[in-house]
Amino acid sequence: MSAALDARQAGARVDEVLDGLASSGDRAACAAAEELVRVLMDFYGAGLARIVERLGAQALAPVLDDDLVASLLSLHDLHPEDVRTRIGRALGSAGDPVELLGFDEATGVLRVRPRAAAAASGCGCGSSSDDAAGQTLEDALACFAPEVTAVEAEPAPAPPPPLLQISTRPQSPVRVP
Repeated sequence: MSAALDARQAGARVDEVLDGLASSGDRAACAAAEELVRVLMDFYGAGLARIVERLGAQALAPVLDDDLVASLLSLHDLHPEDVRTRIGRALGSAGDPVELLGFDEATGVLRVRPRAAAAASGCGCGSSSDDAAGQTLEDALACFAPEVTAVEAEPAPAPPPPLLQISTRPQSPVRVP
């Protein structure tokens, strides 16, 4: 199980617990639990900020490609790389099956298109491997660039027509009976 999956599961578990408290009807317990989560997030965020400040961005370089570290730094707005660099890192970690067309920072929408090589290798129909690649990309973006709130995929470019080579037919030697 990957560290990113563990982080995602931990977040889901926190949501489950908070939802359970909210459905219990005990408003005071629910409010206290939400406050506890906020305080712990602030506390750990302050600790990470101090580590980043004292180490500097250069010292963090070896761990920036780790999903868990990247997601924690991004969550607390401490990642030293800009969002476009982190999007590139996410695309690379997902096998780079898509071409980046643009990112709108105001809306969080990332526009992509399948790479020509990836599009040519498929049959043109949706498949479970396409779904898996999409999930891998979404997971990578969640870790490295949580600013991306939606991914819009443009159609794959049409493959170039096959090259038809026409040449003169080689002369065959004359056979003598």
